[in-house]
Amino acid sequence: MKLTSFGPANTIARAAETHPLTWRLRDDGEPIWLDEYQAKDGYAAARKAFADMSQDDIVQTVKDSGLKGRGGAGFPTGVKWGLMPKDESMNIRYLLCNADEMEPNTWKDRMLMEQQPHLLIEGMLISARALKAYRGYIFLRGEYTTAAKHLNRAVQEAKAAGLLGKNILGSGFDFELFVHTGAGRYICGEETALINSLEGRRANPRSKPPFPAAVGVWGKPTCVNNVETLCNVPAIVGNGIDWYKSLAKEGSEDHGTKLMGFSGKVKNPGLWELPFGITARELFEDYAGGMRDGFKLKCWQPGGAGTGFLLPEHLDAQMYAGGIGKVGTRMGTGLAMAVDDSVNMVSLLRNMEEFFARESCGFCTPCRDGLPWSVKLLRAIETGNGQPGDIETLLGLVGFLGPGKTFCAHAPGAVEPLGSAIKYFRPEFEAGIKPATPGSLTQVATPTLAGA
Repeated sequence: MKLTSFGPANTIARAAETHPLTWRLRDDGEPIWLDEYQAKDGYAAARKAFADMSQDDIVQTVKDSGLKGRGGAGFPTGVKWGLMPKDESMNIRYLLCNADEMEPNTWKDRMLMEQQPHLLIEGMLISARALKAYRGYIFLRGEYTTAAKHLNRAVQEAKAAGLLGKNILGSGFDFELFVHTGAGRYICGEETALINSLEGRRANPRSKPPFPAAVGVWGKPTCVNNVETLCNVPAIVGNGIDWYKSLAKEGSEDHGTKLMGFSGKVKNPGLWELPFGITARELFEDYAGGMRDGFKLKCWQPGGAGTGFLLPEHLDAQMYAGGIGKVGTRMGTGLAMAVDDSVNMVSLLRNMEEFFARESCGFCTPCRDGLPWSVKLLRAIETGNGQPGDIETLLGLVGFLGPGKTFCAHAPGAVEPLGSAIKYFRPEFEAGIKPATPGSLTQVATPTLAGA
């Protein structure tokens, strides 16, 4: 899979005015260290934020820009920042970067951290200034060893240049930043599970309220933002609200640009920075190049394994939260996967649900018991040993594990692709059901989970 930000040659110019996240990238894919980053206007936004803007001004600018979280949930960033306490006596505050990128088919944050570590550091520096956070942590997926190496070097460069540490830019503001590598749990993408893991505890989600803004790391006010979210902050502060809002396509309710991609058996799999509101068809045909010769698009997921499947006729949907919502699922991380006509959907879903079942923290009964149950049924159907009623049981599990039925969003994300696959490709599931024989038990089993 290529880590690139641009489409076919001469399609998009590398311009700071249109590609705030990626215009600095090198053609050779090598990381941009401090000297080169500063030569390309790096830390100019931080200097502006420290010299010309109050902390409240920064928060209001981000709020007015309409920046939303880029990790998949899409919560307004400025609103989240505004939840941090105003009480000046609460002077121990934390800023956490969620870099635990373990969503299958998602690698956008990896590119930013490996190739532009200083962009993330600048985004965190400005954000910490706005939030009055004196310490920050980048909670990094443990398998991202190259990103860890590059981030640690960039942190040392920034410290040596007086951009981290004590009295930054002569402002009297102190901010220490640390890279913390995780132990390899998907559930750490949930912000309170991440906090527990950072504290050295088991990575279980916490009950909310209290929210991290009130009681977070070690009981102190904490804000958790995604890598791509934080990387948007310097350009917003540097170029202003009106510029940022102008980047998206007409009709999009989301502002700015988004790292989007396509994987699967497409001709040009990759990652691109594109305006919100571009259609999925443009992404699929103009950038990913359509399907490879000999393959036909069967279905696609718009943003990671936790989003529902869509059909080829849904490619005209606009790539923003509301646009994808109109066709029945979520945009998620914005990195799409093409499923070709050679793939059996039962096998694909069995593989997905095995991952989600394995990564459950086991805290709540529906997720702990329901996901392994779905795997057991899918394995039986995959091998032609499914029983009458198994599909109905799977659909029952989709309902029991849906939004609001479990402690966190892990299980709802796990069953969303399952429900959509049965909806669009039910005959493939029915093909794995043994026909009922005279005298056999044909009554449909209904899932009954504790607390359902």
